[in-house]
Amino acid sequence: MKTKLALLSTAILLSGCSSLTPNYNASLIIKNGQILTMNGDKTIFNDGVVVMNDDVIVAIGDKQLLTRYSAPKVIDAADGIVMPGMINTHNHLPMIAFRGLGEEGIENRLFAYFFPLEGEKLSRDLIYQATRLGTIDMAQSGVTTYADMYYHMDDMARATKEVGLRAVLGETVIKFPVVDAKTPYGGIDYAKQFIEEYKNDPLITPAFGPHAVYTVSEEKLQEIHQLSKQLDVPVLIHVSEFGNEAERIADNDAQLSPVAWLKKIGVLDERMVLAHAIHIDQNDIDIIKQSGAGVAYNPMANAKGATGIAPAWDMYRQGIPLGLGTDGPMSSNQVDLWRTLSYAANMQRLKHSDRTIMIPEQVIELATIGGARALHMENTVGSLEIGKKADIIIIETQSPNMTPNYNPYATLVYQANPSNVVTTIVNGNIVMENRQMKNVDVKQVKEAMSVIEDDIAEFAKELAKKAITSPSLMK
Repeated sequence: MKTKLALLSTAILLSGCSSLTPNYNASLIIKNGQILTMNGDKTIFNDGVVVMNDDVIVAIGDKQLLTRYSAPKVIDAADGIVMPGMINTHNHLPMIAFRGLGEEGIENRLFAYFFPLEGEKLSRDLIYQATRLGTIDMAQSGVTTYADMYYHMDDMARATKEVGLRAVLGETVIKFPVVDAKTPYGGIDYAKQFIEEYKNDPLITPAFGPHAVYTVSEEKLQEIHQLSKQLDVPVLIHVSEFGNEAERIADNDAQLSPVAWLKKIGVLDERMVLAHAIHIDQNDIDIIKQSGAGVAYNPMANAKGATGIAPAWDMYRQGIPLGLGTDGPMSSNQVDLWRTLSYAANMQRLKHSDRTIMIPEQVIELATIGGARALHMENTVGSLEIGKKADIIIIETQSPNMTPNYNPYATLVYQANPSNVVTTIVNGNIVMENRQMKNVDVKQVKEAMSVIEDDIAEFAKELAKKAITSPSLMK
């Protein structure tokens, strides 16, 4: 620890020094990249260098740094774009096992299809195997941190760490029995055990995940709030995803908005992350800003589900901590952020009839440091700065779709796709290099998922028929 701090102090001193200095050892260096730091000034280093020691960045700048540092591993970015790993602020990753199902135009897809499918087919093994597949998918697309609300979070954490990603994992709390809690609200006790196990983990941030204001009672939301303060952990929750949520809140006689309701019952604070926030007004935005809560903007999933367009531009320009999410793989069918980038901009331009807003630089901000702010992790990840965790991706720029590259932000938002990501580094460890995963056998994971797919297929087909003929099922 003392050695790392000494090296860090030296790096800070050297960052402003142009003269040659003694050579310092590091663990990993990236050179020859166009570095998008996403720091406060959005500094770009062309032909830049990033120096890492263990899990932190110790120097960043031009190629002069190569005269000061050496490392056993040096990655040549080959004129690619080097940037912070992207942050997916809202997901239900194990639902990747159900990706592509229920696409027959089912009216009440959440209650008539999602929940019955989960009730019949979810298991520890499915959650573990699907999380492995999903985190591989994210690593291959440059997502280094994701936030999730689901079940059996200990199995999700185990799978995530095997692949090597960083995650904020919220154990779901809901008012009816689910796969890992046979009694209503059993997720609270499960979450407490999970938090105790992972509280100091270098990659996993454990959290509570109360499902929504209409599926968790006022009393239980207040209990979770008190526990989150006591244990100092985040709270992830769906808010204002649907237009009728105020009507569905028990004892909400004044028909307060979900955001106003959370404030009224005393649970909205800086530990909370609000997923969606579509059906909100200026009063809600003011409340969110005052509280310090973060927001996960899910434009692609919201468009596919026809749930609405969140006022993301209003939130962004008013300083709400705002990041990008994909929602679950049955909502957008994606866990990477590449298509979400263009949706994030284009849906806001359509909403405001203004093509000058949400420029590419701002969109990449939402995908990196913005996501870190939304998850209250901006002091740790989200930008390439000395002292921050070494979560870094390299995107090649030689493929036809990446050429020309006049403006790297525009290139990323409107041209790039997951296959352009060549290297993914999390916590200073190489998770993928030259498109090859380092920690897991991709073929073995796909084989395990194939068995799960075979088991699900027939039940899912019959469930879809039933859901179409009975759209009000479980409403």
